[in-house]
Amino acid sequence: MDKFESAITEFKREYTEDLKKTIAAFANTKGGTLYIGIADDGTALGVDKIDDTILRVSNAVRIAIKPDVSLFVDYGTEIMEGTTVIKVTVQKGTASPYYLAGKGIRPEGVYVRQGASTVPASEAAILKMIRETDGEKYEEIRSLNQDLTFAEAERFFREKDLPFGLNQQKTLRLQTPEGIYTNLGLLLSDQSVQTVKLAVFEGLEKEIFKDRREFSGSLLKQLKDAYTFLDMYNHTHAEVKGLYRIDARDYPEDALREALLNALVHRDYGFSGSTLISIFDDRIEFVSIGGLPKSISLDDIMLGISVPRNENLANVFYRLSLIEAYGTGIPRILRSYGDGFRKPVLQATNNAFKITLPNRNVSALMAAEKPPYPYGGYGNKTAPAPLNENEAKTIALFKNQPVIIRKDVEAALEVSQAMAVRVLRGLADKGLIRSIGGGKKTRYERG
Repeated sequence: MDKFESAITEFKREYTEDLKKTIAAFANTKGGTLYIGIADDGTALGVDKIDDTILRVSNAVRIAIKPDVSLFVDYGTEIMEGTTVIKVTVQKGTASPYYLAGKGIRPEGVYVRQGASTVPASEAAILKMIRETDGEKYEEIRSLNQDLTFAEAERFFREKDLPFGLNQQKTLRLQTPEGIYTNLGLLLSDQSVQTVKLAVFEGLEKEIFKDRREFSGSLLKQLKDAYTFLDMYNHTHAEVKGLYRIDARDYPEDALREALLNALVHRDYGFSGSTLISIFDDRIEFVSIGGLPKSISLDDIMLGISVPRNENLANVFYRLSLIEAYGTGIPRILRSYGDGFRKPVLQATNNAFKITLPNRNVSALMAAEKPPYPYGGYGNKTAPAPLNENEAKTIALFKNQPVIIRKDVEAALEVSQAMAVRVLRGLADKGLIRSIGGGKKTRYERG
């Protein structure tokens, strides 16, 4: 035995409540040995009631440390300097972070060894331990907040006549088999930290706010509140054809519902930030954090291929009949617009996914022949593919002038004459611009 305390050795004169912190710290770090009945200077003092003390320690470990660390703790005795001391051997656990049940998975509840001391773990260290143990899937990682309630989730399950007890929560992966809440549990709880932000703008740009809301709480509550808000702005317009009056809403209800569900179910909750929904006179934009899953393209999405990022969350929504089979949402959105000229637009970057739903009544509202909303993306008949960065910057030039020339593009993009010509030709091929004149006097206007 080492005569001095170290990262793997700790001395205690007698049983104290701090023993639990030390044992949890050993299990979270490299393991170690705790001796009871030894002074800080290494002098053996012995323990009077060996069996009672071991029982007391083992009960404290079993009750006060979560997850259960008992399998990694061994109790014994050792004779030192003619007296008997208790030897508690702790292995590094396989389910770290281990934490004090009364404190939770936060710095005041999670301890590690730092030299010869037991200290609270930093939040970064806690998250690192969780990722190493639980993997990288956000929804399967243990929640830092274990004080969760599910009033809204219980209401949704009750309305569908489905049970929502502890067994169901474990089956649905809201809890681990040991009864620890996962991040999926956090997302569906009343304490969810994620939010949906909605804004209504006047006109076609993000300049003048007409209304804005932020919805929080359980994702199920956010879904309900956000849809109610969207429905309020989904106006109905009447058109008379012959003897009949035909009422048409701005947006197909199926499209609104599926776009909202897509934004909530498939976003990457490992990143902070809200799901954003923007309502303009001519369109609604749904922007969720997280691009397409690896190996999936927009072409695949259009064909109905689905690789859910949050498989367990999708399963909960499926159980509640909020979504149907995987991969049906996007095709349903497109079908809901029928043969109309304006089609939904899908756009994806490395870190975001965007669905733009056009207002079907925009021509009646604005007397416009074509929608002046995002160019490119799937669904827009005049632009079947997303614009690249140079093309988007070129289109932006038309905001300040009705006609541009090649040199305008060269200056704005800081590119060569040949590159500017390629960019303009690409936009012309997509039907977004058209040329006027020829030779050196060629000018371009919006198509």
